[in-house]
Order: sequence, then C-alpha cells, then structure tokens
Amino acid sequence: MGMNIVIAGAGDMGYHLATQLSYDNKDIILIDTDREVLDYVSSKLDVLTVQGDATSFEVLQRANVENASMVLAVTTSEKTNIVTALLAKQLGAKRVMARVRNHSYLETDNLAYFNNLGIDNLISPTMLCSREIYNMIENSSFTEIFDFGGGKLNIVGVTLDQTNPLVNQRIMDTKSNPIFEDIRIIAILRDQKTIIPRGSTIIRNMDHVFFVSNKKNTENILEILGQKKVEVKNIMIIGGDDMALTTALRLEGKYRVTLVNKDKERCKWLAENLKSSLVINGDYKNIELLIEEGLEQMDAFLALTESSETNIITSLSAKNHGVYKTIAHVDTREYIHISHSIGVDSLINKKLVAANEISRYLKKGSVDAVSGIYGVDAEFIQYSICKNNRVIKNPLRDLHFPDSAIIAGVIRGEEVLIPDGDFQLALNDKAIVFALPDAKTALEKIFH
Repeated sequence: MGMNIVIAGAGDMGYHLATQLSYDNKDIILIDTDREVLDYVSSKLDVLTVQGDATSFEVLQRANVENASMVLAVTTSEKTNIVTALLAKQLGAKRVMARVRNHSYLETDNLAYFNNLGIDNLISPTMLCSREIYNMIENSSFTEIFDFGGGKLNIVGVTLDQTNPLVNQRIMDTKSNPIFEDIRIIAILRDQKTIIPRGSTIIRNMDHVFFVSNKKNTENILEILGQKKVEVKNIMIIGGDDMALTTALRLEGKYRVTLVNKDKERCKWLAENLKSSLVINGDYKNIELLIEEGLEQMDAFLALTESSETNIITSLSAKNHGVYKTIAHVDTREYIHISHSIGVDSLINKKLVAANEISRYLKKGSVDAVSGIYGVDAEFIQYSICKNNRVIKNPLRDLHFPDSAIIAGVIRGEEVLIPDGDFQLALNDKAIVFALPDAKTALEKIFH
C-alpha cells in the first residue's frame, strides 16, 4: 500500500512537489483547471491528472481524495486552498495542508481554529522564505547553511575560486590538515552536476563545495577557506511586495535596512507598516540611484522584486560595487541552475523552500528532516535509528550503501560524529544522509 497524495494546483509549487514526491514512488494525482498545464506535467512526470476546480465535490471525488493519505492544496488562491482542504478532510483524506498568504492565520492562536476545522497544516511560502533569508544573513560567509539536531551539526556550501588553497587538491590530500578532523567535504556541485567525492576526487576552480561539521568547528571552515567572518550591519532590499515587507520586518530589529520601491503609494504604505526601515521611492533598475542611496556602504543586498531577471542583474551589479553578500529571489527553474555559475551568491526560491518544508511532513516515520539545495536534485535526509536491525550490527562499509549517497554525520546524544567506513551506528543515533534521487529506494531498505 503506497502513499496516495493529491495535489491541487499544478503551478510551479505543485509541479515542484510532484517532482520531489514522484522520486519516492508515491502515487500522485494532480488537480488543475488548466488542461495545458496538466498535459505538460504528465509529459514530464508519472502522475495522474484531473481537470477541474478543486473546490468541487465531483472533482475531488474523481481525484479519489477519500483514499488520500495527504491532500496538498497549493493553488495561487488562498481561498481555493482553504476550501479544498476542508472538503477533502470531510470526504475522508487523512491529512490536509493548505498554502496561505495571510500571515495572521499562522499565529499560534489562530492556527488552532484551522486545526479544529480539520486542516492539519498551513504553509506560507513567503514566511518560510523570510526565515531562510534571515538565516543566510546570519551566516553570511556561506551560500547555504543547513542545521540538524537543533544546530549541533551544520552543513554549509561555499563556491571556491582559484585563490583558494583547496583548489586542485585531491580530497585525500586534505586529510593531512588537522582542521579536517572534524570537518569533511561531502558534496561538490560542478557544472550543474552533483558529485559525491571519493578520496581521488580533485577539487576544481569554481566548484561549489559542501562541508559538514559540528557547530563549534563551523568557524574553522572559514579558516580553511582563508576568509574572515564579515559582520553584516547595513542591508538594502529592492522590491515591495509581501516578500520584501515580511523580510524587512524580520531583519529590521537587528540590522539597518533600506528598502527601495518604485511605486509611490506602495512606499507610503510600506513606511507605515515598517518600524525602523528607511523606505525610498525610486527605480531600482537604475544602479546610479542605488549608489546615491548608499549601495556601496551596504554589507548585504536582497533582490526580491517580481522579476527574476532584474533580481539576478541587480545582484551582480551590487557584487561589482563591493557588496559582500547578495541574495536574489529567482522564480524560474532555468535560472536556478545558471545563477551559481554566473556569480550570484545565494538564491532563494519561494516554491522550493515551501516544497522542502512540505516534504518534511511527508517522509516516513524514521525520517526527521529533509533539506533540498537549489539547483541540485540531491537532498539531506535525517534518519533515526530506532529499531534493532542490521544497520547497527555491521560497520558502514558492509551496509552496501549506494554510490550516490553518503552519511554526512551522525548525532549521538550531544555528540556529533563524522563517520568513516569502520564506523558503526548505534540505537537512537540520528544519521544525516546526503542522497541523489536514485539512491532513495536503497536507503529506504537500509533504514527500515
């Protein structure tokens, strides 16, 4: 008996979720009003489609929601999502989740009303994004940062250029450096391919490298990289929609924020709704204007406009004007792949952030967390070792791990261990595994 998942809304977010979930061999039914969109998705993925309005009983019944283990309502309309989730639950779906825009719905007290009505989870991509941007600014030396076990174990990503001492070294040659005792390279992104390194792998110029370490050694990674930790104080944000506002609200307590928007009325509204951020009315495509407003004194630049192109181009300009950290919101799948290679520091994508959050809820019992990476099919999966099975009876090298997966780290109580082939897992360990999609079936077998 597999998991039956019904997704209402085959837009970017629904498509992204369907892609992630179809790797796990789940049975997926997609509902959308637009026939063309559905045809496109079914030409790419092995999913069933139902055309129609997801708030209609007849359409929900055709999508077989009464037997669904999960219904994800992720259309662009908040009201459609809420009604779809409510009806699906009444028709017998086990769990339902709705995508919302209104942030007040997510306050704990208000969330309880939705839970009482039968909606198990609400998700707001914008809120999740602003939280992720905040983390990126806090850890601005790295392009990505994932933490596991409440921050005991960190995985960070950095792009290396030719000035870096690691470039042109084999992974095995780095072992002689004592810093590498508690730090390991677990993945390399090169030309849009993900490499799980072996000892003989050579690190190349412009490789995007992922390091794993325990919390206290994360600082040492900067030492390996020969980078100083830069304190971010001044931040410029361009854009003015919900995402820019939510992000400014989250950052303004701790940083000096300047927000540039081209619509005069919207600027008044933003100024009323923000406490200490400086709101400037002007055309953010005009780099001269940004320089007048202090671009060159900024430590971080967040491009959060509706246009992916504008976001990428202004981020590159900001970088050229000496801004230390740039983050671009990139909506289009095609751009996500190229942005790393053209030099945008960090990207954020609302749909991917939300899809990661949702796939966390969907993983089977022993999995605690999942994190995807921009432009990469691989993800980090955290498994709890809760049964006394063969996993704990043999050293790792005898477990027949697939080549496309690696155990990045193990959390044992308060300790963080970075395993090698002789390592043996124990009961109650949490294993963080980095895996490409084709490894998933093998991993399910090993960890179940």
